[in-house]
Amino acid sequence: MTKYSLLRNTLCMAICLLATLSTSAKHNHFKVSVYVRANEVQKMKDTQWLETSWATISNQLDVDKIFLETHRDLLLVDDATIEKAKQFFLKQGIEVAGGITYTINESNDFETFCYSDPEHRKMVQKIAETTARHFDEFLLDDFFFTSCKSPVEVAAKGKKTWTEYRLQLMNDAARNLVLGPAKAVNPKVKVIIKYPNWYDHFQGLGFNLEDGPRLFDGIWTGTETRDPASAQHLQNYLSYNIIRYFENLRPGYNGGGWVDAGGIQMSMDRYAEQLHLTAIAKARDVMLFAYNQLLDVPLNDSFRASWQGTDTSWDYDEMRAPFKKGNKTITPTTMARIADITLRKADNLVGKLGNPIGIKSYKPFHALGEDFLQNFLGMIGLPMDMYPTFANDQKIILLTEQAAGDPDIMEKIKGQLTSGRDVIITSGLLKAIPEKIAEVCELRCSDLKALVSDFGRYGKSSRDILIPQVRYQTNDSWEVVSAGRPLTGGVSGFPILHKAKYTDGYLYVLTIPDDMGNLYDYPAPALTEIRRTMSQDLDFYLEGPAKVSLFLYDNHTLIVENFNDDPIDIKLACEPERFKRLANLEDGTSIQGKQEDYWVGWNKKRATKFAVSLKPHSYMAFSYE
Repeated sequence: MTKYSLLRNTLCMAICLLATLSTSAKHNHFKVSVYVRANEVQKMKDTQWLETSWATISNQLDVDKIFLETHRDLLLVDDATIEKAKQFFLKQGIEVAGGITYTINESNDFETFCYSDPEHRKMVQKIAETTARHFDEFLLDDFFFTSCKSPVEVAAKGKKTWTEYRLQLMNDAARNLVLGPAKAVNPKVKVIIKYPNWYDHFQGLGFNLEDGPRLFDGIWTGTETRDPASAQHLQNYLSYNIIRYFENLRPGYNGGGWVDAGGIQMSMDRYAEQLHLTAIAKARDVMLFAYNQLLDVPLNDSFRASWQGTDTSWDYDEMRAPFKKGNKTITPTTMARIADITLRKADNLVGKLGNPIGIKSYKPFHALGEDFLQNFLGMIGLPMDMYPTFANDQKIILLTEQAAGDPDIMEKIKGQLTSGRDVIITSGLLKAIPEKIAEVCELRCSDLKALVSDFGRYGKSSRDILIPQVRYQTNDSWEVVSAGRPLTGGVSGFPILHKAKYTDGYLYVLTIPDDMGNLYDYPAPALTEIRRTMSQDLDFYLEGPAKVSLFLYDNHTLIVENFNDDPIDIKLACEPERFKRLANLEDGTSIQGKQEDYWVGWNKKRATKFAVSLKPHSYMAFSYE
């Protein structure tokens, strides 16, 4: 080979390598994407604004993919601006896709299109066709549903319920106004639907979790939990749980999770937790909503919580500190830096985790009842794994009031019990179908209430808790955990956890307080008994207070995360001698298990327990052997 040929080949290889590096993923185990609203895409007509805004974000955050929205609130971005923005990001080595928000006016209670109105149908189709001309992939943001009750919709509904009508209407809109027209314009286009975080109420607005995940080319998941005390009142655990539930709807087609700045006013940790939970749920992509927030939400001292500076999982002082990027020193200015550090840390962890596993809970399609309960249970240390089908491969399965939506539920319950396996139902399901449950055990859950605070040998709660009264036939079934006011030295008590034998299995009833948040007030020993009963299919259960979550994976790894504002001590318990050591996945230190005795009724048993101390709003991840 001549010197010229060698030089030419070397140069070609270098060019190819540079091209590869410029478009290679910036994260190893998931992508990090940014969604750009139509409002900001329209601003990208101004080259200076486009370049300076992107410099602000990209200096603080490594981005793998950009979604450019074409429509929101009747703003349809012009073709030239869409193409200009698209080409700009492609030149930065960033993947580019499109987005649509089908709203008429967000400020008017998120006013949606009326999908039976001929004029609205034309607009919806035009928006889909326009977007398909520019992109081979686009995503529908939260609002591909309808809340419209115009005279046109009222007349079209007829005698159907709103749920029945809207489910049919939105299936039609998906096929005939979005998917069909988009693929006619661009046969290569993939159309993804992003479902928001309020999944238990979807069917009432036309989101169809039974048909939608198979109609569309993929789905995305809203994992924003923000401030649990405001707006939707969603619990922190939902950021993890909803990813797993949507993955179980159509395995392999859940593209990623979606987090916005909501909740950041509580502290930087609340925002970081949402990103972290999305990642450890094994989302394939973490979407940051939105470009304007990453640009305009400045770092400030109010984000630094009182527990900062105590070696917690996320360090706000690190996020504020100047850092080197290439030859430049960058001084962080916006929340983009919080996202970058949080996701870098998550990326390093996620590659060590297997597939998530948990207690299987059956939620039939379009079922209502005890809304979002599984997220409260996740917050008391019960790993949740929600499915749209009844699992037949578990030692125990959880059924909430939602299971009443299956007309064949009792045959499935009896099948589980007669095979020697257990079922745990909630007081809500018992109240919904008492005659059916009576086929197994004559239990009742009436409208009567009890105010309780004393859980006997399991301790006392810090406040009074209002619970439904579960009644039973003496000696036909038995209380496992009871509560009264007081129970010790009192005159009455009521089941918190109850069990009834049926053939070779046990039917358990878990009493859910009227305010689900009062589950967090159950004393730790009572929670431990509930966890131990429900964790028959899992390697570990948790001992300790509420607002601590346990995440388990199929490769002998786990995470425990503390959502409390204070440090807490917990124990991870397993069958005696089964596992001997926990190894910290991040720093390599290890914890040895110790044998401890405990009592179940009159029976003394033994377990191996691992003591773990958790900082406020922090997690620890382990492998075990």
